Amino acid sequence: MSRLTLIPQNRTQIQGEDRAVIVATFYKFVALPDCHQWQERLQAQCDATALLGTILLATEGINATIAGSREAIDDLLATLRQDERFTDLMVKESTATAPPFGRMKVKVKREIVTLGCPEADPSQRVGTYVPPEGWNTLIQDPEVVLIDARNDYEVTIGTFQGAVNPGTAAFRQLPNSLNQTLDPTQHRKVALFCTGGIRCEKATAYLLQQGFEQVYHLQGGILKYLETVPEEQSLWQGECFVFDERVAVGHGLQPGSYDLCRACGHPISAADKAHPQYQPGIACPHCHNTLTPVQRSRQQERQRQYEQRHGQEL
Repeated sequence: MSRLTLIPQNRTQIQGEDRAVIVATFYKFVALPDCHQWQERLQAQCDATALLGTILLATEGINATIAGSREAIDDLLATLRQDERFTDLMVKESTATAPPFGRMKVKVKREIVTLGCPEADPSQRVGTYVPPEGWNTLIQDPEVVLIDARNDYEVTIGTFQGAVNPGTAAFRQLPNSLNQTLDPTQHRKVALFCTGGIRCEKATAYLLQQGFEQVYHLQGGILKYLETVPEEQSLWQGECFVFDERVAVGHGLQPGSYDLCRACGHPISAADKAHPQYQPGIACPHCHNTLTPVQRSRQQERQRQYEQRHGQEL
């Protein structure tokens, strides 16, 4: 498994960077009625330059994580920034010793992050951005209700002190949870956070539409906070789940201690792997009792093939 670390934006500071795999993540909510034309253009360019990953397009914007050579990444970003809608596109970069994705997918969807509430339009209005340096002060305000906008399996491995867990299995369940938890007449200040910021863009837009007036969100998400705020000053507890082969990261964005269950995709700890219900590649304590005989048989066959391939590689 390759490991990812943040790299400086100044490429001259890195020896051998051109030989590294660059992983670039970016999103922007912007009116994109020509998303189908962009799909064809971006898919062709990515295929021609051997980029791998996923780009999601919708009439509301773009959301992407791609990996490839320095030149290929720069060329794709240059293509996007030729359009005035993307000139200010903000990109987070990291490096890997091997491609973290197996193919390139450029898809058009209804939403670049699925909330299911058309009235929540981040291109029109979002909550107040709070930089990592000011986040601790905000969330220690006793009048602030702190909401973790991520899904339950993400919250269980790490969150901010005092944060409310909405208990969702998918982002589209968040509005219903917020409706049950919050009242604009009682909760004057609401702060939300998520992994990289994109989910909070929509969640804060939704709350503003519901009549909440003082709505805040962590600029750059948890990842920017863990990168920026020294551990001794941090109010973060645990690790942060990420959607790549690192599985989780800690302070300074150092790789964490979790793996993924290949059966259910749930992050698993050392304690999970020591549990009697854990079977590598087949089941973990989170899915052991829910797998049907057919699913278990399928996982056993996948694990057999995995071990066979791994043995051949060795």
